[in-house]
Amino acid sequence: MKRKLGFSSTVLWLGLVFLYAPMLILILYSFNESKLVTVWGGFSPKWYAELLGDQQILDAVWTSLRIAFYSSTMALILGTMAAFVMVRFKRSWGKMSLSNMITAPLVMPEVITGLSLLLLFVHMADLLGWPRERGMLTVWIAHSTFCASYVAVVVASRLRELDLSIEEAALDLGATPLKAFFLITVPMIAPALLAGWLLSFSLSLDDLVIASFASGPGATTLPMVVFSSVRLGVSPKINALATLIILFVSLIAFISWYMARRSERRDRHAGR
Repeated sequence: MKRKLGFSSTVLWLGLVFLYAPMLILILYSFNESKLVTVWGGFSPKWYAELLGDQQILDAVWTSLRIAFYSSTMALILGTMAAFVMVRFKRSWGKMSLSNMITAPLVMPEVITGLSLLLLFVHMADLLGWPRERGMLTVWIAHSTFCASYVAVVVASRLRELDLSIEEAALDLGATPLKAFFLITVPMIAPALLAGWLLSFSLSLDDLVIASFASGPGATTLPMVVFSSVRLGVSPKINALATLIILFVSLIAFISWYMARRSERRDRHAGR
């Protein structure tokens, strides 16, 4: 007997088509022979070769990767510290103020965040003489501030679920609070730390608005290059670049899924 396609399965397949059909079309048109993005002119991989020869795009990719790595690392440190204060400290005005400030970028439009950071950098340059010019450093500071909010929310949700008796037992056995934090707390919240870092990396790599306010002539990120090229007319090289990014992200997701599935099987066999 043929199984009927239920409502849930129908919604699932429609959702998958809605999400992935544009990506498949983009991948297909990255092999388009024509210079016009919307007109199919035959199959050709020439745009990948031209992409690898475009030094502006390659420099923007390298700049974006460096900024994303440094920003996500700093955001992980700041966000974890903020989450620890939000969860472990007693209720007070200081704690409430910190919680409100750390979560403000989550609901605040990026235009306001970028403009406020731009004004901050300009006034700091006038009063302190630093930073002398906007570049990678200012973008790094801006992205670290922006991404720390997401890390704090992710890590705080994990900290609230921890069993404090394990840390208390370590303290009773003579461990210092700092040692108990790094040897007991950090391993237990490691998945949340990794998730916060990856989320920050993705947000920093994808950001356009804040980077446009905080960057200078020598720090052009990949979203800025793509946006400027779209305004002048989309080049098929952008399709090739997007295809490579999709391939890279899919590969990372598959490796993560495989490792998680392997670890789950190992734990299942160990429990028998």
